[in-house]
Amino acid sequence: MEGGAQLGAGGLELPPGDGGEGPEGGGAASEAGTADDPMGGLGVGGPPGRRLGEAGLQPGAVPLARPMEIGADVGWSEDDWAEVRTRAQRAGRAYVWLNLVEQRTRAVVAAVLRPIYEPVHGEEWVIAAAGPAGQEWVQRAAAVREVSRRKGYLLDPADDTLISFLTLPQLRELMVQHWPCFEPYFDDRREVELALDELEVARSAVARNRALSETVLAQAERMCRRLLELLGTVPEGAAAVGRLPVDAVEELVGDRFADVVGVHADRVRLQRQLPAEDLFGGARRLDAIGIGLNLLVQNYSGRRLVRLAEAGCRVRLLFLNPASSAVKRRERELGLKRGELARSVETNILHMRRVRSRLRDQAAFEIHVFDETPRFTAYMVDGDGPDGLAVVQSYLRGARGMETPVFVLRGPGRTVSSAARDESEGALFPAYREEFESFWADSRPVS
Repeated sequence: MEGGAQLGAGGLELPPGDGGEGPEGGGAASEAGTADDPMGGLGVGGPPGRRLGEAGLQPGAVPLARPMEIGADVGWSEDDWAEVRTRAQRAGRAYVWLNLVEQRTRAVVAAVLRPIYEPVHGEEWVIAAAGPAGQEWVQRAAAVREVSRRKGYLLDPADDTLISFLTLPQLRELMVQHWPCFEPYFDDRREVELALDELEVARSAVARNRALSETVLAQAERMCRRLLELLGTVPEGAAAVGRLPVDAVEELVGDRFADVVGVHADRVRLQRQLPAEDLFGGARRLDAIGIGLNLLVQNYSGRRLVRLAEAGCRVRLLFLNPASSAVKRRERELGLKRGELARSVETNILHMRRVRSRLRDQAAFEIHVFDETPRFTAYMVDGDGPDGLAVVQSYLRGARGMETPVFVLRGPGRTVSSAARDESEGALFPAYREEFESFWADSRPVS
């Protein structure tokens, strides 16, 4: 090259040293293995006291950045830990749903295709079912199975089958390729395909430990729930799906938390997840106790209550007596003007009386008042059935009912993964129901 410039190994043109006149030049850049520069002029083994990047580098040397101190940026702040925990919680929820869907899909594919291919192809029935179109991925699954066998990863003999190593997209391909075999069991092929496709975003993120947004997680849970319905795994008593679905995570770990299935900081947050229309709609039985029962009276219209009662719902409402001394004490606790809370409760009672007056069977719509100090408010819906729910709040001294924490309890017919237990063992719903009956027995009817 002109001017004695040289090309490095990567094709970059490096300037010559001071004495670099060419390949035979005697400059520092061309001298290799000298005492001061054993690496041939790159300055790596320079004289003692010199560091990379400092002034005084030998001519022709390429400066390198000084290495950072190890561990300088390793620590996580509180915000970092909070973000990581959020990611793990979302990924964990999504994984539970995806795991259930994949196991169910694998079982369905095996149940339908094995009787067709196994009599002819034996243990290789999955390879035969995949055909030429799936030859590549089915061979890859077979290779993974062999590695798992050699390394002892197969802890359960039931997993030592080729279909156990197929992923959800591959199971989907088997269903699509052999849809005439699956058609008798499913009404809409397109719905099954779309639901499986929708899960790919969440599945990919969970498999690679990437972040899941709330929107993607909610969509994945909806699609998983729908797929489990399509694949025929909705349990008996699944009317619960209409009010508050039995969550997949609740099914697995719900028995750790008695019958509590939801905790909310206040009633506003409760109603975002469980609006009054969903809580009370279609109820067969409704028992409520509290000061003014605002969740029902102010959030569920009179017309709907009339339709609910006419459809056969038995209603028992228990208000705090607006003329009792307990109301006056509560007004002082909340800093309200004298008579303000009493008027509000009286208004709610009058509204419920008007609803009752429009019913043919008024005996099924009972209104009572009690005089004791109120300890909690509770709305128990269908407590004797599989769709039973209770919304419970304790009265705090300086907070209105709208502002106090809310617990959602599943009724005695709840579905969890553990074996059925005695209703009274570790359950809260029966305790509040018993307390309601005790208050009801000491209350007075409102004419």
